[in-house]
Amino acid sequence: MTDPVLYEMRGPIAVITLDRPEKRNVVNTAMRDGVLAAWQRFEADPAARVAILTAAGDKAFCAGRDLSEAASGHGHGFIPILRDEISVSKPVIAAVNGAALGGGCFLAISCDLCVAAEHASFALTEARVGRAPIYAFWLNDIIPQKVALEMSMTGNPIGARRAYELGLVNHVVPAAELMDKAMALATDLCAAAPLSVAATKAMLYETAGLDTVSALELALARFKPVFESEDAMEGMRAFREKRPPQWKGR
Repeated sequence: MTDPVLYEMRGPIAVITLDRPEKRNVVNTAMRDGVLAAWQRFEADPAARVAILTAAGDKAFCAGRDLSEAASGHGHGFIPILRDEISVSKPVIAAVNGAALGGGCFLAISCDLCVAAEHASFALTEARVGRAPIYAFWLNDIIPQKVALEMSMTGNPIGARRAYELGLVNHVVPAAELMDKAMALATDLCAAAPLSVAATKAMLYETAGLDTVSALELALARFKPVFESEDAMEGMRAFREKRPPQWKGR
């Protein structure tokens, strides 16, 4: 039996690939366990700075949960969504190579950044099979509520360009350029100080919906270790000396 989740290091960038293209990369128990293990491996590895989540094939990024397994009584739990099943402090980029349906759509949305191929699509199809889009509340912070309601209640897909216009996607590129764009974005993230990136990610999620006073208090607490770090001093020295900084993550 082949591994349904591939993990590859490309320098400081971890590339995690859903590898069931013949099944439209639906998540069964083995893939669920593989994705969880991949997130844990990425978070625990200090050499891994950024992760890219993508999928094999060009038809589907992930078509959600394997309903044939679920209907047979086998399998357990839901799709391993970031910020729910597991917490990852470092940045994660979704490289969406096709249809992201149901839980697969949330798998992409839960990543911090998203690059989509021009032919990619996004749909919350749960209502069409008698289930419910549990994480649809996230959409309230990203897209207009009317659009969120239509997506969640009808299951109708939106294309990559529309997703970009709504703010669900950062970049839309031709399919042949998908991984190049995701790698370029990951490289940009690696050029920034790791403590700054991690603190910024945490702060933006934690302050969502807070009033200004509460948000500022939380942001100052998050950034205090960054301001006091060795990397903060290194960044200023490198700027003065006109050289690339050498980050230590401390």
